[in-house]
Amino acid sequence: MATIVETAVSAGSFTTLVAAVGAAGLVDTLNGEGPFTVFAPTDEAFAALPEGTVEGLLADIPTLTSILTFHVVPGAVHAADLTDGLKAATVNGAELTFDLTDGVKVNGATVVTADIVCDNGVIHVIDAVLLP
Repeated sequence: MATIVETAVSAGSFTTLVAAVGAAGLVDTLNGEGPFTVFAPTDEAFAALPEGTVEGLLADIPTLTSILTFHVVPGAVHAADLTDGLKAATVNGAELTFDLTDGVKVNGATVVTADIVCDNGVIHVIDAVLLP
């Protein structure tokens, strides 16, 4: 297996996320022991943000770090662990809320691929960027 970052790099659909994690200095953390659960927006999710948003975030590391850590939950949380209405504290201190009424949604973003198991945690692919 591979770490969360190595898995995201090899997938090829998270280039913006990987670049943002690098810019925020979070690569070593997400390559660390963990475990972590990452709700990973695809490149398409970042592309759907208003024009200039990603560039602005890359120039504002504190805000970028806050947004990225809002996508990370300490521990390994698998799809089978989720219940409707469950709240999970993120690394940035805010909470994510899960809605299981029509598929799996986290703060309104749809989980499109669940349970990508890595050496140091789990990745769930989502279709939108989560904003704290």
